[in-house]
Amino acid sequence: MHKENLKRITELRHELHRHPELSMREERTAQRLQDFLKENTDFEIVGRDGWFYAVKTGRPGGRKIAFRADMDALPIPESLPLPYVSRCGGVSHKCGHDGHSAALCGLALELTGRTLKNTVYLIFQPGEETGQGARLCCGLIPQEGIGEIYAFHNLPGYPEGHLVYREGLTQPASEGLRILLAGQKSHASAPEEGRNPAEALARIVLRSQERCRQPADGMLLCTVTGLLAGTGDFGISAGSGEVSLTLRAEREEEMDRLEADLLAFAEEQAAAYGLTVSHEIHDRFPETRNRPECLARVRKAAEALGIPLLAMPRLWRASEDFGHYLKECPGAMFYLGAGEGTPALHTDAYDFDDRLLAPAADLFARLAEDEGGEE
Repeated sequence: MHKENLKRITELRHELHRHPELSMREERTAQRLQDFLKENTDFEIVGRDGWFYAVKTGRPGGRKIAFRADMDALPIPESLPLPYVSRCGGVSHKCGHDGHSAALCGLALELTGRTLKNTVYLIFQPGEETGQGARLCCGLIPQEGIGEIYAFHNLPGYPEGHLVYREGLTQPASEGLRILLAGQKSHASAPEEGRNPAEALARIVLRSQERCRQPADGMLLCTVTGLLAGTGDFGISAGSGEVSLTLRAEREEEMDRLEADLLAFAEEQAAAYGLTVSHEIHDRFPETRNRPECLARVRKAAEALGIPLLAMPRLWRASEDFGHYLKECPGAMFYLGAGEGTPALHTDAYDFDDRLLAPAADLFARLAEDEGGEE
């Protein structure tokens, strides 16, 4: 990557880090990225409701290739004494989406002034952390006839600068399931005069864990993320409560079966204890499966750049809404190692490694000019 371009996107990354915005609220971030591309590249900017993309047309007969970056930050206070520390209280870029967006701008800089074989689309997506954003953007794929799409994520715990990849399923499907039970409060000395949901909630929790120990098509996981009944007042028998569960599976169909089982069991428990039941679904993510031919192109590009390759032995359990794009066209999600001793994502000690900006942009540039064909 050209040194001047690297300097520009590093400064851009730091600016984005200073002004983080939560999922689906990335107005300033999106505007700054659009301004940067307008001022420094020859890409056409197309604004959409809550997101935007940039495009540069290639030669007739060329392929249409898309690259995606996420823009949102997390509700985590900044504790690091960075020169570009977050100025937004309680919000910071603790997943590295500032780096992902800056790297995509780096691709635009590298391709500016060149005649391209392929038409290149750069998708700047909101709301990855909540699983909302890709659903807004993935309609661009059939609309424009895009033939393949790529994205990367920085990944602590692996050697810095290595291309980390996994064949096939690389990240699982997941969703947040909240089950709410309502009964009737009573004095703690006379629980029989009320309808306390605590025992029903306990049975639902046990059912969730038992269900995940049964045979399934791949990994099936249910994590209890919240459990509440009443207020904790020692004089009152609880009259309402809820349990929050994160369901995770290698296949969405398996996750859907788990959800249906738990909701049916909750209905049974509600009937047995004289309760009413309702539920909510939050943060639903699809499974992310790489296409072999696209991942082969990523590996080929890394080898050409001298980037070491490292196969991921097991799927990364964190979910990623990039899978929505992969339902529309072939593509691949790959990772760049951020260092084996680097603090984990979603922790206050984490910060994106600027040394990953150049290899990310260089990999994207190689893929953008790929001739295509069978691998």
